[in-house]
Amino acid sequence: MADVEIKVENIVASATLFDSKDRKLELPKVAPALENVEYNLEQFPGLVFKLKEPKTAALIFGSGKLVCTGAKCIEDSLKAIHMTVDRIRELDPEIPEDYDIKIQNIVASANLGKVLNLEAVALDLENTEYEPEQFPGLVYRLSDPKVVLLLFGSGKVVCTGAKTADQALLGVQKTKERLTELYLIEE
Repeated sequence: MADVEIKVENIVASATLFDSKDRKLELPKVAPALENVEYNLEQFPGLVFKLKEPKTAALIFGSGKLVCTGAKCIEDSLKAIHMTVDRIRELDPEIPEDYDIKIQNIVASANLGKVLNLEAVALDLENTEYEPEQFPGLVYRLSDPKVVLLLFGSGKVVCTGAKTADQALLGVQKTKERLTELYLIEE
């Protein structure tokens, strides 16, 4: 495999606290009980609860859905969700102990270490979109793993859509290998 390292920049995870659509969280009661919370129903239909450690933000919705963003590793993402749910459970003891948590998206960055000619890449590489007037990066879609990479002329890469760090790494490695095969990057 191509020698490349990735850095996880952000993990988005979600949790669903209730199976029933009849069950709701009363956000006006939850908001004042949490510190570092933003709640303005006219601007956003949920609470934004910021944790200092791990440094994350949890979006809390009346439906009982939570979205946690900002973690740099899966463990911190899971920890932030559990801490958030524990705080909500102090106000609403009927919050179930068991709930589903899903990793929705991992965003990672990498550097291929070589300058890329994005016009040449757009011509020779399959499944790309490149419109430099609208966005300076080239969008490259892989099917296995199912991720999207943003390639920049500097050689920097952003991978999104991964469910694991290994998927993000594999996506970057496969991309570097494919660019090398097409003589669009030199090893």
